Amino acid sequence: MKANSTVWMLLAVLLGGCAVGPDFKRPAAPNVVDYTVTPVAAQTDSAPTRLGEAQRLVTGMAVDAQWWRSFRSPKLDVLIETALTASPSLAAARATLRQAQELHAAQAGSTLYPQVDTGLGAQRQRMSPSALGQAGDARTFSLYNASVGVRYNLDLAGGNRRALEALAARADFRRYELDAARLTLAGNIASAAITRAQFDAQIEATVAILRAQEEQVQIARERVCLGQAAPDEVLSLQTQAEQTRAELPTLRKQMQQTEHLLAVLAGRAPGAGGIPEFSLADFTLPTELPLVVPSELVRRRPDVQASEALLHAANAEYGVAVAKLYPQINLSASLGSQALTTSALFGSGSAVWSLVGQLTQPLFNPGLPAEKRAALAAFEAAAANYQGVVLEALRNVADALRAAENDAQTLAALAAADEAAHGSLRSVERQYQLGTASYVQLLIAQQQAQQTRIGLAAAQAQRLADSVALYQAMGTGSDEPNVISLR
Repeated sequence: MKANSTVWMLLAVLLGGCAVGPDFKRPAAPNVVDYTVTPVAAQTDSAPTRLGEAQRLVTGMAVDAQWWRSFRSPKLDVLIETALTASPSLAAARATLRQAQELHAAQAGSTLYPQVDTGLGAQRQRMSPSALGQAGDARTFSLYNASVGVRYNLDLAGGNRRALEALAARADFRRYELDAARLTLAGNIASAAITRAQFDAQIEATVAILRAQEEQVQIARERVCLGQAAPDEVLSLQTQAEQTRAELPTLRKQMQQTEHLLAVLAGRAPGAGGIPEFSLADFTLPTELPLVVPSELVRRRPDVQASEALLHAANAEYGVAVAKLYPQINLSASLGSQALTTSALFGSGSAVWSLVGQLTQPLFNPGLPAEKRAALAAFEAAAANYQGVVLEALRNVADALRAAENDAQTLAALAAADEAAHGSLRSVERQYQLGTASYVQLLIAQQQAQQTRIGLAAAQAQRLADSVALYQAMGTGSDEPNVISLR
């Protein structure tokens, strides 16, 4: 009875052309509506300063693959477009994708169709009739043969098709990796350019502070000479000036390292030059930012799609392991000719042929069930990894949304502080013109105004960086030429 049921099962598989193992089903979208516990404001606060515009979150807004153009910086556009062509990391990702696609093509060519081979052979032999129980002298002769052979695996259990499915999924994984690398590269360049602009503004403000402090030191020295100040006052002011001076090399080092990073990201050597000098004035803050719902996010983020492709591959590889437990049927045939001379090989030679069918069924192989269990464990690990990637994607978006909301409030507060500092400076300037305030008081007011400017520049750059982070968190579609999906 058991043997009969096995025969019927094999016949059903053969006629239906099915592959054993579960068919892959896309994981369900996350069952959440919002990214955060409390709702995120639909519009951020605004500030009366540069890069202080209110930003509105637009649900369902299409995300352009060239999202960096929303910052309206021609310098940034040119640099990123150059990097997308010249970056070694993207070149490696493209080559890896082509490798995966060719491996899929190779597997398809060797398993989906019969294999046909041709062969030519020649051999020189010496044969003694005594070996056949006959009398006579030994003879030496040449034997030539030509043949055509065909072989094919019927793939009853679908193991070959599952293996092909796994390779297609891994090719998709490489394609999504390329999308992710492209998105990351553009984001890193935009972030580095914004950081460079921040350092530029902070260096400018620090130089202005140092200039004011040096003037204070000079005035204090003159007062000491006139007997109106103690030497300790000069030393105190000089200490402040030197501490400020010590900040400049650190800021310049950080800015130069950022320039080196930009060069490498663009596929250039740091000493080759050609990297533009970015300032905050080179950027415009996007007033509208995209917001996709969580269920759509997992269908567009390349890292989530890549993880899903690995899950698909693990599912297909489990099917391969299951198929090894089923019978395998291999068919082969050959047709050829043998002759004692090459001229007779394709004429009067002897025709030879063969037809072979082979059925193999594992009877005792403890390794195959273990291989099946290992493939199932790999699938479960891929499923858990997918869940982790999805959760991390949701966290990225939540962090980016909260950062955009809170950093807008920070900029508004610093803009108010900057306005107050400049109001105080204007008041001291008027008092100085009327002779009711000293030049030292004027220098102190200028120094305070520049101090607030340093914090303001950092807050302005942070709002730009938050926008970059949100674009990256939303994910974008592929803008790569000649990228073909195998699904």
